[in-house]
Amino acid sequence: MLFIHHFPPSLPPPLDVSQRNLVSGSAVRVIKMASTMACLVGNGPSTSGSKLSLLKEFYGREISPHVPLPWREARSLLAIASQSLDQNPHQSRRKFLKLLVNVGLAGPALLGSGRALAEEQGVSSSRMSYSRFLEYLDKDRVTKVDLFENGTMAIVEAISPELGNRIQRVRVQLPGLSQELLQKFREKNIDFAAHNAQEDSGSLLFNLIGNLAFPLILIGGLFLLSRRSSGGMGGPGGPGFPLTFGQSKAKFQMEPNTGVTFDDVAGVDEAKQDFMEVVEFLKKPERFTAVGARIPKGVLLVGPPGTGKTLLAKAIAGEAGVPFFSISGSEFVEMFVGVGASRVRDLFKKAKENAPCIVFVDEIDAVGRQRGTGIGGGNDEREQTLNQLLTEMDGFEGNTGIIVIAATNRADILDSALLRPGRFDRQVTVDVPDIRGRTEILKVHASNKKFDADVSLDVIAMRTPGFSGADLANLLNEAAILAGRRGKTAISSKEIDDSIDRIVAGMEGTVMTDGKSKSLVAYHEVGHAICGTLTPGHDPVQKVTLIPRGQARGLTWFIPADDPTLISKQQLFARIVGGLGGRAAEEVIFGEPEVTTGAAGDLQQITGLAKQMVTTFGMSEIGPWSLMDSAAQSSDVIMRMMARNSMSEKLAEDIDSAVKRISDSAYEIALSHIRNNREAMDKIVEVLLEKETISGDEFRAILSEFTEIPVENRVPPAVPMPLLV
Repeated sequence: MLFIHHFPPSLPPPLDVSQRNLVSGSAVRVIKMASTMACLVGNGPSTSGSKLSLLKEFYGREISPHVPLPWREARSLLAIASQSLDQNPHQSRRKFLKLLVNVGLAGPALLGSGRALAEEQGVSSSRMSYSRFLEYLDKDRVTKVDLFENGTMAIVEAISPELGNRIQRVRVQLPGLSQELLQKFREKNIDFAAHNAQEDSGSLLFNLIGNLAFPLILIGGLFLLSRRSSGGMGGPGGPGFPLTFGQSKAKFQMEPNTGVTFDDVAGVDEAKQDFMEVVEFLKKPERFTAVGARIPKGVLLVGPPGTGKTLLAKAIAGEAGVPFFSISGSEFVEMFVGVGASRVRDLFKKAKENAPCIVFVDEIDAVGRQRGTGIGGGNDEREQTLNQLLTEMDGFEGNTGIIVIAATNRADILDSALLRPGRFDRQVTVDVPDIRGRTEILKVHASNKKFDADVSLDVIAMRTPGFSGADLANLLNEAAILAGRRGKTAISSKEIDDSIDRIVAGMEGTVMTDGKSKSLVAYHEVGHAICGTLTPGHDPVQKVTLIPRGQARGLTWFIPADDPTLISKQQLFARIVGGLGGRAAEEVIFGEPEVTTGAAGDLQQITGLAKQMVTTFGMSEIGPWSLMDSAAQSSDVIMRMMARNSMSEKLAEDIDSAVKRISDSAYEIALSHIRNNREAMDKIVEVLLEKETISGDEFRAILSEFTEIPVENRVPPAVPMPLLV
């Protein structure tokens, strides 16, 4: 035991009045309970040697099994333990808890079970069968019988020949107390006695107290330690409660030092301007209050993942200079009922104590989902948490001085009561950046990297439409890793190209060996490039490669001239023609029986694009109708099924016919481009098989030697520009 060295070998003298005052009242009650229970059975022998040794470890000396455990000695034990806690509470708390556990174990051991009365009589744990008992009775070997439990159990003293005719005390289970058996006891002149149930009533109480002793002592010890650790301010849900589930897990910073400012945020100028107004309001409120303005109570950031919502929150924390709380929406949700609402109350209580302050809740859709959709209805734990959040943000008491900033990429599922003004006065959309925003983001992330002179951030921004800020940061990091792996001291355009290919298309595969398959892939990719370049409105070719990536055996990259925010019907149709160029090249060059499955992905894309032209964009002979029900785009599976079944058979047939006409006309144009430019295709394929990758400028230079490229598709040769960071 760890507490042996804390107690002297001799028992300390009784406590005087001053020493008693050192003892905590809670600790006295806990130890007194264990000591009193030990005294109840102190007149009987110990049940085993381990119990005596355990008590010896407590007191440091031998204890007689027939001497009761006095309250004075237990009180002395308590005084020493309490003084140890008072002198060094943090180091002695664990040892004191182990002492309580040991006392809890010793109490039930001393109290015993329902057989305590029998063990007081010195009963052995050995048993004897009823037939053997009758045999001993007939041979006059039984000297004494004690009957218990209405004559169904007997403690017998018998002379055992196996033990050298020594008297043995054994337990015998009797089928019942019969008059014949009692008569035989009288005939044999055997001393027998019956013990009624009143004598055993004390053992039931001992058994009950013994079962409850350990949990009561353990709970009392935990309560005592919690009160000491919190300075006596413990309680359910309070700072000293061992199971503090109701406390908020928000990270608090009195003076936030996130290392991020508004200078580190780029590409989201509109959102940044809104936050700069909030920061200015916190720093100079008189400028706004003079004209009757009040600070927004809440700002909701909405946008796809990776667009910089959390980065904006870090920037406002670093710029505002007020206390900052940050928490995730999922941290409000627990398996225990009422914990989420309790954490919301605790969070806003702390925020009010530090007002003015900012509370940032990331992924608020985890707790702010629309009510009435859960299985539990109004009693759902998540809905209770949301109700408490609504009350704290704009309830009867209000939350003056607290600005709540939340972020989500699922604003469509948030509860309408949460989105109303007064709770979230502003909704700021943080979308993927445009080409200018991507350039600014690249400049921020390129500030600590070295680049070759041929690297242009404008070209990188042009090649990465749809990339978020996180994607661009990952792109430059992948390029830096590749440059380090290749032993270069600076990042070149080769590493940039390879990084873009890896992020978009996947890992680079093994280059195919020369043969029919490689030639077929080359004609397939060149077919895409030729059909796209010769169709007005198509994006220019950036490069054509035979290096496999992901599931693709070859790739043709097109680079948009500007951000595709608004796309015309001509551009959509040109993309369908370019997508069918690979299948058209296979059919013209190798014959219809030799077409392969390589165009499966192309066919899936152009079919979806043609269907969108008919049903969503109204670009067909059916007319400018939106034939797609809004429920078909819902996240609910049942709503999508109902929307699909709501369409008439005639309308479905017309849609299928319109989609087929668009695809057929585009395929005819692609076949004509391949047939009319067979010589140029052969030349380009020859160069591609030799180099395995050709750039867009090189491709257009070879193609322009055989045919004229449409004016709207002509691209001036790219000139490397110096990198300005």
